[in-house]
Amino acid sequence: MVAIANRAEKQLTIQTVEIGRNTTAIRSLDWDRDRFDIEFGLQNGTTYNSFLIRGEKIALVDTSHEKFRQLYLDTLTGLIDPKTIDYLIISHTEPDHSGLVRDFLQLAPQATVVGSKVAIQFLEDFVHQPFERRIVKNGDKLDLGDGHELEFVIAPNLHWPDTMFSYDAGTQILYTCDAFGLHYCNDNTFDEDLEAIEADYRFYYDCLMAPNARSVLSAFKRMDALDEIQQIANGHGPILRYNVEELTGCYRRWSQSKAKAETFVTVFYISDYGFSDRLSQAIARGIGKTGVGVEMFDLKSADPQEVQEIVSRSAGLVIGMPPASGAAATVTKAALSTVLAAAKSKQAIGIFESYGGDDEPIDPVLNQFRDLGLTEVFPSIRIKETPTERTYQLCDEAGTDLGQWLTRDRSIKQRKAIDNDLDKALGRLSGGLYIITAQKGDIKGAMLASWVTQASFQPLGLTIAVAKDRAIESMMQVGDRFVLNVLEEGNHLGLMKHFLKRFPPGADRFAGVKTQATENGSPILTDALAFMECEVVSRMECSDHWIVYSTVNNGRVSKADSLTAVHHRKVGNYY
Repeated sequence: MVAIANRAEKQLTIQTVEIGRNTTAIRSLDWDRDRFDIEFGLQNGTTYNSFLIRGEKIALVDTSHEKFRQLYLDTLTGLIDPKTIDYLIISHTEPDHSGLVRDFLQLAPQATVVGSKVAIQFLEDFVHQPFERRIVKNGDKLDLGDGHELEFVIAPNLHWPDTMFSYDAGTQILYTCDAFGLHYCNDNTFDEDLEAIEADYRFYYDCLMAPNARSVLSAFKRMDALDEIQQIANGHGPILRYNVEELTGCYRRWSQSKAKAETFVTVFYISDYGFSDRLSQAIARGIGKTGVGVEMFDLKSADPQEVQEIVSRSAGLVIGMPPASGAAATVTKAALSTVLAAAKSKQAIGIFESYGGDDEPIDPVLNQFRDLGLTEVFPSIRIKETPTERTYQLCDEAGTDLGQWLTRDRSIKQRKAIDNDLDKALGRLSGGLYIITAQKGDIKGAMLASWVTQASFQPLGLTIAVAKDRAIESMMQVGDRFVLNVLEEGNHLGLMKHFLKRFPPGADRFAGVKTQATENGSPILTDALAFMECEVVSRMECSDHWIVYSTVNNGRVSKADSLTAVHHRKVGNYY
């Protein structure tokens, strides 16, 4: 069954599908959403998935986003009388999944809310009304009868500290909320079209789960103790039924690779305060691009001994400023004091405001870290207005700067490790000189490139090798558009020097450069010899680079008799 709020534009719809015995998925389809929490763009909308399990007792797993309030509640009451629902299982409390908990409890005040200890604490602050609750630990079970027995798997930091999976042994369905999801909206309930979803699946992992790779592996250890998993009922996108082993295997493989990093940074944030969690995720994603590991740590639920241990092992620390007053202030201030006590000289430090309305001031805390001998690697991020796309870009770039600072010695060693003759031989591979320019919303990016080649005739296509730690990499996902500007021999040094220089986080790459608008929204460099408007079709991962294949949709040469500038290197193991 499908319910539609706006049939003409098909913006919000709801789909209900039986996915197992007496098990119904209620999928809220947000067709036109183009950004998720601002920090990363969506090409294919998203969904918010909720599930109804009917045994002798009845359980609802998660709710939906508040934008679906009337649609969701009408659909739910059309399926069942809410007063007959015994349990509301809370996988985690981010508003896109718990946005209708208050509304649900008004319809079903008899329902017992089941969740992790942290989830119940968060809900108390969110619901502001008494409710029946049951706090569960890892391995606890809830027998619904009629063959449905739920076993709970505590999976913190995927991607909030309160996350919990639920496994129904009767149907062999694992309910995972954010984990193993993707922002992809279409009428297919399941993952039968693997090729269509794999790019969004990887992008979702990189944005939300990669900063928590160690937590992903911890969750796998607990999942491995369960019986066979036939389906993964995730919180976003198609439910995994046809490619469960392959897609979960990707998570395991990607996380193992990231968790191997000998160097890691701990990012401290406050999950339900201001924009701390979203800003911290953006910084963590930037760090992860450089091959440096990341540990996310919620100051609000921090154990002092765990804080001491992780700080002592960290190469760098990033701190989201906690509230100066209020209920959480005592706990978070104590945790911050523990961080300071455990910090040591030669560690890197970065600090950002959480924009919660009552942040602790940055400077006194930063001075304490400086006095301990820590090095401030990126300028403190001070937010004076609600975070925008540019704010999250600044955070991403700040994280990348931190990761590159920590790996500077490793990069030098790698350059020296290659055989000298091979290094020189590889350096004889020449290439043209190009500037990639891109714009998505308010975010602009640019990169000097030389690893560019035509790759196809039908359609006209080219490939570009983009280093994983380049800021523009996040703007070259499947479906993104950009411009390839060709530099002119004899007239290229000015643009080359401009885009070779190191820009501070959030800086305007185009300041002082003449540009023109294009049909695809990205800027053309006025002084370029030629330009081509491109759209990313696919990406292939190659250790430290992405090979980005794009089709060429439009282009023009400004000087027919001029030649492309050529880059001749002397060595082959760095640019």
